[in-house]
Amino acid sequence: MVRFLHTADWQLGMTRHFFTEGVQERYTQALFDAIRRLGQIAKQENCEFVLVCGDAFDSNQVDRRTVARACEALKEISVPVYILPANHDPLNAASVFRSSTFTERKPEHVKIVENFGSQEIGGIELVGAPWKSKKPVVNPLLELLETLPPRDSRPRIVIGHGIVDLYTPDKDAPAVIPFDVLQAAVREHKADFIGLGDRHSATKIGLDDRIWYSGSPVSTDFREDDSGNALVVELSGESATVRQIAVGDWDFVEMERVDLNHADDVVNLERTLQSIENKDRTVVRINLFGGLTISLHVQLQALLQNAHDLFAGFVVHDEDLITVPEDADFADLGFSGFADRTVCRLRDQIETGGTDADCARDALMLLFRLAERAG
Repeated sequence: MVRFLHTADWQLGMTRHFFTEGVQERYTQALFDAIRRLGQIAKQENCEFVLVCGDAFDSNQVDRRTVARACEALKEISVPVYILPANHDPLNAASVFRSSTFTERKPEHVKIVENFGSQEIGGIELVGAPWKSKKPVVNPLLELLETLPPRDSRPRIVIGHGIVDLYTPDKDAPAVIPFDVLQAAVREHKADFIGLGDRHSATKIGLDDRIWYSGSPVSTDFREDDSGNALVVELSGESATVRQIAVGDWDFVEMERVDLNHADDVVNLERTLQSIENKDRTVVRINLFGGLTISLHVQLQALLQNAHDLFAGFVVHDEDLITVPEDADFADLGFSGFADRTVCRLRDQIETGGTDADCARDALMLLFRLAERAG
């Protein structure tokens, strides 16, 4: 029986343009904290080693400080760590794994899987398929499995990186991995377990526990269904069992369609945003549809500004939300003379439509906000 920790896609050095001020630093720290958390899990679960199935770094051009901090965090994992170079950090001439910062600071128990050769770990055979370039003609895992003979008496673990054809419409792309090939490798006893990286959500491939994506230990983007975990894998005889263990505590939430047409809709949106916990570690992307009066639109803008202040990131797509001015919007503003004539002209432009309608709508909203503040 062997028990190990399967992880991937740390993306160290990754940045996100939608983070608000100061958040990038906190998120970066969370990525390094996740490495330490993996060390704690490995110890608590009595794992014999840790497998990092690609994209430990977000690119080969990460700065020196990122590499140094990664090496420092790796010191806190007490068991051997095997890191597979992949498409973000391929083992080419400019590889981060060949930089002096990494080679001089790397803990002794951290090993880079540099070729297709077999490594023995306490009676277990480990075989990896490292990427030597960002855009290989064929996925290295396919090259490996094509020539790999059935295993001997030792259990064999194979690690690779790339998207399985079940999860991409571009099934003929060079680096895509056919599901049938993975299934055949297990069926033909070429591998007892295949650990994959690239998909940031923990995903079981097939019906049993022989082929898995671990997902990223910290959520990295929207539409990751099950990220923020690592996998504790146990091989015993002819069976494999996998358990997910939570690692990171960041979340990316997308509201794919929020329809706003009435005052109640704005109130419900506010309640929904208020109900989200850990706002300082949550990024929200919201897609707005519908039409609101100017007064409700101003109320919405105040709500969105408050959310922007509270969440780690707050991205709003409102191209499909229009503003519809009503008489009640202007009844109590007290405009007269030139200001009143300006309002009438702008409203006529909105009703007429055309290229000037959007500018007129924005101008009316600005007038409304100024009048509200003056009142």
